[in-house]
Amino acid sequence: MAKGATGGSTIVELHFHNSKSTFSTSFKTSPQKIQPFLKFLTEQYEFGYYSFAMETLKGYLQTRGKQVERIVKPRVRIIQKGNTHSRGSRVSCLATGFYPRHINLTLFRDGQPVSDHEITGGDLLPNGDGTYQMRKSLEISAGEQREKYNYTCSATHISLENKLDVYLEYPGETFELVTSSMLAVITLGLVLLALAAIAWIIIWRKRQHSASSTCTYTASTTEYNEDLTS
Repeated sequence: MAKGATGGSTIVELHFHNSKSTFSTSFKTSPQKIQPFLKFLTEQYEFGYYSFAMETLKGYLQTRGKQVERIVKPRVRIIQKGNTHSRGSRVSCLATGFYPRHINLTLFRDGQPVSDHEITGGDLLPNGDGTYQMRKSLEISAGEQREKYNYTCSATHISLENKLDVYLEYPGETFELVTSSMLAVITLGLVLLALAAIAWIIIWRKRQHSASSTCTYTASTTEYNEDLTS
C-alpha cells in the first residue's frame, strides 16, 4: 500500500496485492486523466519496490532460517566462591552457549531443589554469538557451610537427551578455611625464609672470622721472620 498526502490529509492511495491494484484519490478528475499516473505508480511498485523488498526478505529468511533452526547444547558448571563479608560463600549454577533460548536450570541441595526465594539471578541473557546464558546463585552462611551440604546444578534443554547434572567438586569449602590454609602456608614460608636468612648470616660470620684469623696469623709469622733475620 502506498499513500500520498498533503496538509495532513491523504489525497492519493494505492493498494497493490497479488498483481492487482486499487487506486483512490480525493481529486476530482476523470479516470482517463488519472490512468497514466496509475500505470506509472503500479509499474514502480511492482517492478521496483515490491521486487526489491521480496528479494531482500527471502535472502534474510534463508540466512536467518539456518540460525533459527540450529540446536546448540549448553555448557553447564557449578562454582563456589567465598564471601569476605559474611564469611560464607556463594554457589552459582551457570549454563551458557545454548540455543534455542528456553532452558530449565535448577540448583539442588542434598537432592532437594532450592526454593525460589533463596535463589538470585535466573535472567536469560544473550551472548555475542547469538546463543544464551543463565546463572542462578545461592548465598550460603558460615553456619550452613558447616553442615557440608552437597550441591548439584541440573539443566534440561531441547539439545539434551537427558537432564545434565553437574556436582560441586569441593562441597563445604569455606572462605574461612581457605583463608586459614593460605595464612598457614604464608606463615610457614616466612619461617623458612627467616631460618634461611639466619643460617646465611651464621655462615657469613664464620667465613669473616676465618678470614680475619688467617690474616692475623700471616702478619705474626712475617714479624717473627723479620726478628730472626735481624
